Amino acid sequence: MNMMELSANQFLGLLPSTIGLSLPNLEELYLGDNRLTGVIPCSITNASILTILNMGPNVLTGAVPNFGNLRLLKRLLIEENNLTGESSGLELRFFSSLTNCRYLELIEVSLNQLNGILTASIGSFSISLQVFRTFGCHIKAAIPDEIGNLSSLADLYSDSNQLTGFIPRTLGKLRCLQRIYLEYNKLDGFIPAELCQLSNLGDLYQSNNMLYGSISTCLGELKSFRRLYLDSNQLESTVPLNLWNLKDLLEVNLSSNSLRGSLSSEIKNLKVVNQLDLSQNQFTGDIPSSAGSIPESLGNIRSLESFDLSYNNFSGLIPKSLETLNYLKYFDVSHNRLEGEIPVGGHFANFTA
Repeated sequence: MNMMELSANQFLGLLPSTIGLSLPNLEELYLGDNRLTGVIPCSITNASILTILNMGPNVLTGAVPNFGNLRLLKRLLIEENNLTGESSGLELRFFSSLTNCRYLELIEVSLNQLNGILTASIGSFSISLQVFRTFGCHIKAAIPDEIGNLSSLADLYSDSNQLTGFIPRTLGKLRCLQRIYLEYNKLDGFIPAELCQLSNLGDLYQSNNMLYGSISTCLGELKSFRRLYLDSNQLESTVPLNLWNLKDLLEVNLSSNSLRGSLSSEIKNLKVVNQLDLSQNQFTGDIPSSAGSIPESLGNIRSLESFDLSYNNFSGLIPKSLETLNYLKYFDVSHNRLEGEIPVGGHFANFTA
């Protein structure tokens, strides 16, 4: 037998303690989306030609075993269980064992109770590694600089942990990186300018940390950006003008910082943005009348759905041109110094107070 596919059933109970001994020719094992309990048997490492091991989600417990004998492993998925790190010390040694898996392309261990730290050994993972997902695992301490060795990495998901320290500048070496999710941690320091070297970066999520300083002008040169979330930090600067020239941006959230200055009329260049949140900052001046306006020729393109400028220092009128935002569902300019009439056309006719 080369493959066993038992996913998405309602299997209960323990895995056989001899599972790895009884299936020596197994290459792919799919046990995810069940209700299996107990530990991952250590005998699994005897299935030495496994290339895919999928055991998540389930209700498995105990420490993650050493997978170092699975030298042909390409995909490891043990997410959404109740697995833990080793009982002694905070070092997550099973990660070190994965350095023996020289063909590894995906590591998915998210939503477990690992409660440990990443060590420099992650820099010795396979150069084929493309996806590294460890979100919601109670991982502590700093992200090792050695992560910059993972030259094929495209997806880095380590949000909702307890990471501290600076965002490694070595991330700028990962030219294949497309998605960085580091929100809901305790990271501090500046947003490293080295991220501007990531010409393929589409999603940057760094919300709810303790980042400070300015938003680098060079971030506005990343034409690949689709989603930018820097909210709930301690950033204090003006917004780089070239950020509003990223015509393919879909979502921008810079709220809950100390950003200042006026809102440039160049914001009209965000042709396809559907969520724009600049609330709870220190912006001043008028709301540009061209903000978010969409030419008739672009009426069939996805447009602004959520627009939040609340808790700033804007003054003047609510531009009547906003009535033309045909897809607008949420609009908040409360707690400013606006005056004059509220627009009544378009979706404004249906909005509540």
